[in-house]
Amino acid sequence: MNRDFIRQLRTLLVLGRVSNLPTVWSNCLAGWWLGGGGNFGKLAPLLFGASALYIGGRFLNDAFDAEFDRQRRPSRPIPSGMISLTAVWRWSFALLGLGALALATLGKTTGVLTLALLACIIIYDATHRAIAASPWLLGLCRFWLYVIAGSTGVWGVNGGPIWCGAALAIYAAGFGSVARRGNFRRPVPFWPLLLLTAPVFLAMLMNAGAARKDAMLVSLVFGLWGARCARTIFLPDEANVGRIAAGLLAGIVLVDWLAVAPQLPHWLSGVVFLPLFGATLLLQRFVPEA
Repeated sequence: MNRDFIRQLRTLLVLGRVSNLPTVWSNCLAGWWLGGGGNFGKLAPLLFGASALYIGGRFLNDAFDAEFDRQRRPSRPIPSGMISLTAVWRWSFALLGLGALALATLGKTTGVLTLALLACIIIYDATHRAIAASPWLLGLCRFWLYVIAGSTGVWGVNGGPIWCGAALAIYAAGFGSVARRGNFRRPVPFWPLLLLTAPVFLAMLMNAGAARKDAMLVSLVFGLWGARCARTIFLPDEANVGRIAAGLLAGIVLVDWLAVAPQLPHWLSGVVFLPLFGATLLLQRFVPEA
């Protein structure tokens, strides 16, 4: 295979942070299930549209960050000369438009919600270096994706995708705050770790009886993974904030598993979400987040 083609392909994969695509797919599946599932014909355009929006948003992120990367991260594709800034702008808007169009075909409600997600993506990419609240914008993007996915289920938008999406948004704001501190080489405060527990608190509130037992089991898996990721965060000589943030980002799949586990048979939820979790960790080895 032509080396130039392989090099260009890897550049696009790095720009799109495709290692984290399984977390987008798990968000879609969880939101869809919480929206009642069914409507299987909508799954393919949902997954495609969400993937295009995610990749387009990551391209746009690098386009806005071009000057920052020249100073701080010269190995990124734009400052290293692997791709031009103009090309990245074109790729980003083409993918965002394609993703929005795919989701708009799923119905009026989905189309309107997609506009909200698209606005959050653009605002986050344009401002995340400048405002301290940017991790909350990141969380809001994940929230809208949950609600969009819920709108494609037979029940449509209901309390399930809204509340579970809110818990995921808080979790995303937590690991986003950790990543932001790392990017600016600042000490990581304690409070983002508290945000990471939001999905567990919601699961305990929403479930009772046998459903709570299922939630407790997945919460244990989720908690052990979170502890493993964050165990060195307050040890300056050992902490690798980038690696911690990547691990917590992979934990999004476990948050999704926790959201739907009480409603689904054990074998089904495990068969769906554990492979997506493993795929995220595997892909992160080959395509870096930053």
